[in-house]
Amino acid sequence: FFMSILQTTELKKYYGTKPNITKALDGVNLSVEQGEFVAIVGTSGSGKSTLIRCLNMLNPPTSGTVYLEGDNITDFSSKQLQELRRTKVAMVFQNFGLISNRNVLENTYYGLEIRGVPLKERTEKAMQMLEMVGLQGWEKTRISALSGGMKQRVGIARALANDPDILLMDEAFSALDPLVRNDLQFELLRIQEKTGKTIIFITHDINEAFRLGTHVGILRDGRMVQIG
Repeated sequence: FFMSILQTTELKKYYGTKPNITKALDGVNLSVEQGEFVAIVGTSGSGKSTLIRCLNMLNPPTSGTVYLEGDNITDFSSKQLQELRRTKVAMVFQNFGLISNRNVLENTYYGLEIRGVPLKERTEKAMQMLEMVGLQGWEKTRISALSGGMKQRVGIARALANDPDILLMDEAFSALDPLVRNDLQFELLRIQEKTGKTIIFITHDINEAFRLGTHVGILRDGRMVQIG
């Protein structure tokens, strides 16, 4: 269903005329089956965020390939990648990534609006997702009035509203306090069980990784040192 082979993704910093090259990822090779919940854990700078951004080509690898359902998405055009991100692969960011001048409902159906889905249809879909994440009754609330945990729920609802096959989560709970984080972990497991989505979850908390993941991968210095 989903396989990635990332040989190297290089970050280059130039000091004078001599380049200082650091491999953000080096020889990472993993496959993910449909419906799996894969948690990737590692310390800061280990390459976790670079890896997950390679999976939707926000960070194109300098060499190697990423396959989705047999298609080599590293060869996709900008238009094909745009369609991929609109329909098949959704991402939940650590900093929420919400639009401040839109309310909860408008943020939730934003992806559907971009796809040209009629207002009535996208509103109904967004309301279903808000109910799923426990935000029914908050749809007209301004984003600035929400707590951090509620903002993260909006981000999850927005990602799910597009009905993607794959959900990428880049340290989505790391900025939350422990009680809220615990609640959202439970909610995410419930949603995954209900929807059967394939989820790739980035975290620096090994306890969170083992609690959530059906599979856990450990990144260190850009290498996948263990996965199982």
